Amino acid sequence: MTLNQLKAFVEAQRLGSFTAAARSLDIAQASASELVRRLEAELDAELFVRGSRTLTLTAAGQELLPYAQEAVAAADGGVRAVHSLGSLGGGTATFGVLRNADYYLLANLVQMFHARYPAVRVRLVGQNSAETASAVAAGDLEAGLVVLPIDDEGLAVTPLMRDEVRYVSAAEERTREPVTIEAFAAAPLVLYDAHYGWKDPTRRQLAERAQLAGVTVDPLIELEHVEAALKLAAAGVGDTIASRAVIASPTFPAGLRTASFAEPLYDTIALVRRRGHPLSRATRELARLAEDTIREIRGGLPD
Repeated sequence: MTLNQLKAFVEAQRLGSFTAAARSLDIAQASASELVRRLEAELDAELFVRGSRTLTLTAAGQELLPYAQEAVAAADGGVRAVHSLGSLGGGTATFGVLRNADYYLLANLVQMFHARYPAVRVRLVGQNSAETASAVAAGDLEAGLVVLPIDDEGLAVTPLMRDEVRYVSAAEERTREPVTIEAFAAAPLVLYDAHYGWKDPTRRQLAERAQLAGVTVDPLIELEHVEAALKLAAAGVGDTIASRAVIASPTFPAGLRTASFAEPLYDTIALVRRRGHPLSRATRELARLAEDTIREIRGGLPD
């Protein structure tokens, strides 16, 4: 159970809808409903009666409400107490985020940061992890979130969470059992991150496995974005891969099936910064918010 989940629950009850709660919290509507869904999953109880125009608390929701309100009020009071000692009055935060940041609820990171520190300029760059690592090492960015493995010379790396990467196909017969690297190499593949190709960390892991197995992975189609690859997979053009965060999203196409790899494959998300170079106060605070968000997501994903 996290504070953000409780905030989404309290605001949804107060305002009567996830849309209004999201507006109040400065997050996307899908993010607000997802936070409440994860809270319900943890409690193994539905908190709202859905289907009507206005959200109504269930018996479980009524029991939780006063405790949630107390927790949110206490946290807000603590924030106000700390901010009263002083706040960021300027500066620039430079930070790299994952290409698929939306699936990890990072899309609203800059809004949250700006709401707290409106005088701070923000440079938030979304790109492939290989490029983010290079930019941090070169000093173009102070810090960033990446998927491992990366070339980490000169970098301090702090792993935050693992997210399983699964095989995705519209064909039932290709997802009945865990997928070997040999079967993966033989399949018609639609892979994304075409610009970086096998420098992309996830594809880099697959290439290393293929090399050890003595096979070659040769995609039928390469393109840039996971969403496009999933659409082609849903149309039966070929198979692809996706992390559990992507698979669990509301936009994951219906009709697609997934299977784990015979040797499970994981994206490890990590925070990177230049070794021996302390972060500016602004970037340090932005990095802290990003870490909190990733750790919150870690608790909501299936094992």
